[in-house]
Amino acid sequence: MIMLTMWKIFIALTSVMLHATFVAARLHSSSGLALHGLGGAGGGGGSGVIGGLVGGSLSNKDAHVKTKDIDAVEGKSVSLPCPISAPLSDVYMVLWFRDNAGIPLYSFDVRDKVNNDQPRHWSAPEVFGSRAKFHFDSQPATLEIKDIKRHDQGVYRCRIDFRTSQTQSFRFNLTVIILPEQPIILDRWGRQLNGTLLGPKQEGDDIVITCRVVGGRPQPQVRWLVNGLLVDNQYEHNSGDVIENRLLWPSVQRTDLNSVFTCQALNTQLDKPKEKSFLLDMHLKPLTVKIIEAPSSMVADRRYEVICESTGSRPNAIITWYKGKRQLRRTKDDISKNVTRSELSFVPTTDDDGKSITCRAENPNVNGLYLETMWKLNVVYPPLVTLRLGSTLTPDDIKEGDDVYFECHVQSNPQWRKLLWLHNNIHLEHNTSARVIRSNQSLVLQKITKHYAGNYACSAINDEGETVSNQLPLRVKYTPVCKHMDRVILIGASKDETVEVTCEIQADPPPRTFRWKFNNSGETLDVGSERFSVNDSRSVLKYTPISDQDYGTLSCWASNEVGTQNQPCLFQVVLAGE
Repeated sequence: MIMLTMWKIFIALTSVMLHATFVAARLHSSSGLALHGLGGAGGGGGSGVIGGLVGGSLSNKDAHVKTKDIDAVEGKSVSLPCPISAPLSDVYMVLWFRDNAGIPLYSFDVRDKVNNDQPRHWSAPEVFGSRAKFHFDSQPATLEIKDIKRHDQGVYRCRIDFRTSQTQSFRFNLTVIILPEQPIILDRWGRQLNGTLLGPKQEGDDIVITCRVVGGRPQPQVRWLVNGLLVDNQYEHNSGDVIENRLLWPSVQRTDLNSVFTCQALNTQLDKPKEKSFLLDMHLKPLTVKIIEAPSSMVADRRYEVICESTGSRPNAIITWYKGKRQLRRTKDDISKNVTRSELSFVPTTDDDGKSITCRAENPNVNGLYLETMWKLNVVYPPLVTLRLGSTLTPDDIKEGDDVYFECHVQSNPQWRKLLWLHNNIHLEHNTSARVIRSNQSLVLQKITKHYAGNYACSAINDEGETVSNQLPLRVKYTPVCKHMDRVILIGASKDETVEVTCEIQADPPPRTFRWKFNNSGETLDVGSERFSVNDSRSVLKYTPISDQDYGTLSCWASNEVGTQNQPCLFQVVLAGE
């Protein structure tokens, strides 16, 4: 179709030019004037109208014109130079031809410039049309072609016809560069990656990605850059006009975080490469974890706030606190950029002394990896004091004459520095002669008597205070004794008068039995049990003297499970009034 149109143009131009030649010939024959530029050949005026407009076929002279290579990018603009070495007033016409065509595709007509008319531009609509414009005032003069099409590729000639000088020609080989399509990035399974993030990856992961590029003339280079540095330019054909470059980036490290992986496809220096970039995202385990501002010691039952800090995790670490295996939940977290802080609020008890609190930092996106630090608690408190009877003793089976010992158990931080013993709230000092022996945290009482019975306690003192232990009662069993054992009780009675004689006994446990005897200067008689009564630790004897022989001494004994009274209680019965 284009060739047919061009042929029609050629026929029309030829007819016009032939008519112009006929008219010029008539004028010449009648006036004898020479019409330069419309006829004649040689160096005077070029090839004439027919020769200039139609006779553009490649001559032997033009065939030896050096061809200059010019590249242009499809859709962009290009300027084909046509240097004009003479003033514009000397120029007759500038014509552009393609390949070996004899018909110009663009003309710049300066023939009427002598009449101060503007130069005439003409661009073949079927070729460039309005896309082409000849700039004669630039240095050098150029033919600018906009919106380059891929079929614009070819050899072009610029011919300059001068009014008085020899014609000049320039030849250009225009190559149209077709840019490749935008790169497509595939993962190792051939799935297309969208967005701008690659990952997230973990340390040690391999990155396997393929850059696929379609089209482009000439064939584009497909290469990988990491942070702007070329790392892989080995590409291969897939099929047809598809080119791929597979990148293996082994064992990524945390230093690779936020690295930019860029695939570039380029086949010209006239335009920027087509490229697709991804920013490497990573899940990173914590690098550090530490407890900061931890007090060296704490007072029991007082509230404290302690901070644990972790760095290096992406995303930020999750911090958990443990005491032993029990998680502590009274916490408050603060997250800022790459640092996570967790504040633990807790009240230590005396039982916490010597135990450890663990702060654990972990990134749940990184399987099985966490960091932890331990803090051993130093809890200070007043002594905790407990008094116990010796482990070999039975509390209800201690009797006079036994050896007894106590053990004072003290738990304290700091260590106790003084230990006191108390008997019925009175300090008990070390006294060997009294058989009271203090040894470290033990108290030994040797060959005890009933006077050792009572409440015992121990007291411990450290820098945090003094604590008195529990009261521990000591029961000492002993044989019965008279309540008034230091004297003989006188009982006055008249003959035939019945008196009550009361025998009061002290004993632990209480007496089981009583017995009475009567003794005068002549005889000793047992008193029958029907003559006296027993009530707990008392026995009452009803006694009636009848004769002088009935005056004498009454003796009272009691017995309990420990034994029989050693010294009886004595009552001297005398005649009343004496």
